[in-house]
Order: sequence, then C-alpha cells, then structure tokens
Amino acid sequence: MTQEQPDAGTAFTPHDHCLCQSHALQVAEERLAARKARLTPVRRRTLEILLESHRAMGAYEVLERLAEDGFGSQPPVAYRALEFLVQHGLAHRLQRLNAFAACLHPESEHAPAFLICRACDKLAEVPAGCLRNEMNKLSREAGFVVEGVTVEAVGLCASCAEAGSA
Repeated sequence: MTQEQPDAGTAFTPHDHCLCQSHALQVAEERLAARKARLTPVRRRTLEILLESHRAMGAYEVLERLAEDGFGSQPPVAYRALEFLVQHGLAHRLQRLNAFAACLHPESEHAPAFLICRACDKLAEVPAGCLRNEMNKLSREAGFVVEGVTVEAVGLCASCAEAGSA
C-alpha cells in the first residue's frame, strides 16, 4: 500500500518534501517489482538525485552527481539510468530545458503539463487531461494523429513574483 500522494503544484507551496521523495521511491519500487524490472543502485541513485528538489536537471548534472558517488563518469551511465526511469514512468523528459525531472505521481500512467519558474527553476507537475483532450479533438478535426505532446508553461512562481523577479 502506497503513502498518500502529494498534491499537484507542491513545488511552489510549503510542504513536506520528504513525503514527495519517499512516496515516489516507494511507488518506484512497487511499480518495477510488478514489471519484473530492477531498480539497480545506479538507477535508484539517479532517481534519488532527481527527487532532491522540485526542478529539472540535465543529464550531465546528474552524471556529475553519480560520479561523486562512485558510479562512473561516462555519459552512458546517466543516460541509460535516465532513459530507464522515463521508460518506466518514474521521470519525465522536459524538451524545452533538455532536462529530466522525477515524476511525483508515478502510481498511474499520465501525461502531465509542467509549470516552470524562469527565476528559481522550480518545476511543478500538474494534470493536463483536459488540455490533451482538446489537442486530440483539434488534431482529429485537422486530419492529424497526435503521437506525443509535452506541455511546458514558463512563468513565475508566487514567491518569485512577490520578490519582483523580472
């Protein structure tokens, strides 16, 4: 039985970040066990690194952290671990940032939208079902089949907006 799921948008509000981390790690272990896949030490550490904060990280930033922890310094080390996490719904790839972020709702298959603060780089994962439904409707009307969509909105979180970040 998994812990209570963190709320969407928690990156921008005070919350128990340990809950986000422990929830995602617990669900990751359960999901992979059900799929007979392994959360190897390098994959687990990669997920832990992504879960340390609500922001996206580039593969080379993850690689530096893995190297510090003794997992090697060759790019395939990070890329393979990140690709595995994305493939199993435990992380997301953000196209605009060319980066990766831990999935905070790995208990279900979903395709979220991302809110990215341009000042502090925090990232929130929010439900995007209605956006995707509308995109599918519009594409069908245009005679087009959507195979993938990543919704990434850039702006300012409340804290940065209050602080007057330009």
